[in-house]
Amino acid sequence: MAELRPSGAPGPTAPPAPGPTAPPAFASLFPPGLHAIYGECRRLYPDQPNPLQVTAIVKYWLGGPDPLDYVSMYRNVGSPSANIPEHWHYISFGLSDLYGDNRVHEFTGTDGPSGFGFELTFRLKRETGESAPPTWPAELMQGLARYVFQSENTFCSGDHVSWHSPLDNSESRIQHMLLTEDPQMQPVQTPFGVVTFLQIVGVCTEELHAAQQWNGQGILELLRTVPVAGGPWLITDMRRGETIFEIDPHLQQERVDKGIETDGSNLSGVSAKCAWDDLSRPPEDDEDSRSICVGAQPRRLSGKDTEQIRETLRRGLEINSKPVLPPINPQRQNGLTHDRAPSRKDSLESDSSTAIIPHELIRTRQLESVHLKFNQESGALIPLCLRGRLLHGRHFTYKSITGDMAITFVSTGVEGAFATEEHPYAAHGPWLQILLTEEFVEKMLEDLEDLTSPEEFKLPKEYSWPEKKLKVSILPDVVFDSPLH
Repeated sequence: MAELRPSGAPGPTAPPAPGPTAPPAFASLFPPGLHAIYGECRRLYPDQPNPLQVTAIVKYWLGGPDPLDYVSMYRNVGSPSANIPEHWHYISFGLSDLYGDNRVHEFTGTDGPSGFGFELTFRLKRETGESAPPTWPAELMQGLARYVFQSENTFCSGDHVSWHSPLDNSESRIQHMLLTEDPQMQPVQTPFGVVTFLQIVGVCTEELHAAQQWNGQGILELLRTVPVAGGPWLITDMRRGETIFEIDPHLQQERVDKGIETDGSNLSGVSAKCAWDDLSRPPEDDEDSRSICVGAQPRRLSGKDTEQIRETLRRGLEINSKPVLPPINPQRQNGLTHDRAPSRKDSLESDSSTAIIPHELIRTRQLESVHLKFNQESGALIPLCLRGRLLHGRHFTYKSITGDMAITFVSTGVEGAFATEEHPYAAHGPWLQILLTEEFVEKMLEDLEDLTSPEEFKLPKEYSWPEKKLKVSILPDVVFDSPLH
């Protein structure tokens, strides 16, 4: 639960917001991380020292449901001559370390990120006659913050968020989000590390799909060139009734399609409803299969496999001349990378560390025949996986959200894979890798052409390549909600 009040109003846990020139005695009582971010806000809005704030009544570190302590809301006059309309500017406080006493975030030093290393911002076009900012964006930001805190995944510029609902719970076509650097907020060095500012940009479903198929940065750049769709500062207009592709029909073919053909896709993987079966083994033979049980617990991805899959997804935005699946490195601890805080885990980490089987006890198995299963949303991404990733010598991973398994498609140009041209289907515990040659990818694209228009076929839908001993099924969501998946 949250309350709305001016930031200068006294609250149960937050003193008035000081500016950069606050008296030293007062500043010492104010949380240093909060003070540093307020300083950047005051730089942008010196005439608004006490903006309206949405404040969590019970702070997250006291058991409350809202991870963000505050969301400040400023009025930005924009610049009409530069196609920047007047708008409301929302800024979060809480994804970074505000306090430095480990009540929320583990302090890891001043050189690295503070907390998760970023705060969220949002720019909403001001409607004519609107005298106060709507508060629904604060709850939207709380929702994204809950995801970050619960999954311990961070966001990056160019990321997309599938929301599948109007952001303001209206009838708007703006139902998804992209993330980019805030055009005005500068990174802040706090006593507890560096904080950057990631701006939420509301987009239509067609724009989200284009970002998935090509890359988020490319779509963001297109949005900047269309004033009514965002303009230079990517301001969200919830009343926008047309996509950028309806406003300018040439953008899809001339920019997005050509971009995918030239650059490939930067989407290296998704969390999805998916599953796989080993058709070369009788169903009753559970020995060393992906569903093997140890005691009463089903086998889960090993810690080092989890690390490698995580790195596979993390590196999706990196364009390398020679794509490499990150090696399983026994020297790393807790699956950490150089730019992640030691206290953070990744979304691919098993939900139950006690069920992880030691990596050394899991052998890689070569499979003769496999059956891949996807729901409709995940299946619609298979052509992208093939055309935008594998034909460009890259890889693509589906990580199940309903079970502890993963499917990685790899091309012959990817190093570090345990699937080979001689043995194209290989499993390491519940992680399946499938190596597809360019010739087979072209064949699959022809056969899977109807997946680009999924509304035109009925579920279930099955595709089969007997000569390759591969079967793909597109199934209703309910299938993946059963305990077997």
